Amino acid sequence: MGFVDYEVDGAVATITINRPKALNALNSQVLDDLNAVLDGVDINTVRCVILTGAGEKSFVAGADIGEMSTLTKAEGEAFGKKGNDVFRKLETLPVPTIAAVNGFALGGGCEISMSCDIRICSDNALFGQPEVGLGITPGFGGTQRLARIVGVGIAKQLIYTARNIKADEAYRIGLVNAVYPQEELLPAAKKMAETIAKNAPIAVRNCKKAINDGLQVNIDDALVIEEKLFGDCFETEDQKAGMGNFLAPKEQKVKVVPFKNC
Repeated sequence: MGFVDYEVDGAVATITINRPKALNALNSQVLDDLNAVLDGVDINTVRCVILTGAGEKSFVAGADIGEMSTLTKAEGEAFGKKGNDVFRKLETLPVPTIAAVNGFALGGGCEISMSCDIRICSDNALFGQPEVGLGITPGFGGTQRLARIVGVGIAKQLIYTARNIKADEAYRIGLVNAVYPQEELLPAAKKMAETIAKNAPIAVRNCKKAINDGLQVNIDDALVIEEKLFGDCFETEDQKAGMGNFLAPKEQKVKVVPFKNC
């Protein structure tokens, strides 16, 4: 679809932002295409989603500066809302998401990666929020998600200085979970996604919701969220299959429980 490709292999879907001549920069059309693709994810069959960028140079180089350069105050706010709405849709997708960051992840690229549950990157990846060097703030959630992921002090330093960081530093500060040689990145993402997809889908989705929703409230309210989602798992076919296999005699156990989708 336009600038965004979508493929499904078994229970794993891959979304590829495909605008390599512009280093996969995000303009309004890319955001519209991504929004449509996210609406089309069949969460009854897909158990994990990988997000990546086309080509070897760039995951997403940022928002399209050419498009942004002439925006008025009102238009700038509307463009920020458009990006935030799409990224929030990605962030709240019921199934887990993995950002496979290949190359540049600057500005909107760093922000969209942070909207995914898990980030892994290639050894040539470059992360940053360079917006203050352009006279603007991060506008697609960077001031909010970066602080939540790496801590307030490091987030403020990176945003205030507009300094870009390489893969090894991104790993050191906890922005990414792992670093791979370029040719191993997508296979590693697919292997992780397939591992996630083998687990009970209702339980995995409830874990995602418990973590995400719990982070927005105090610990007492968060524990209530967990209790309800924990309880929701009981009497599902997945719970019966998983616990039944655990309790089965050794000769009757199966290595991979055939969990069903919702």
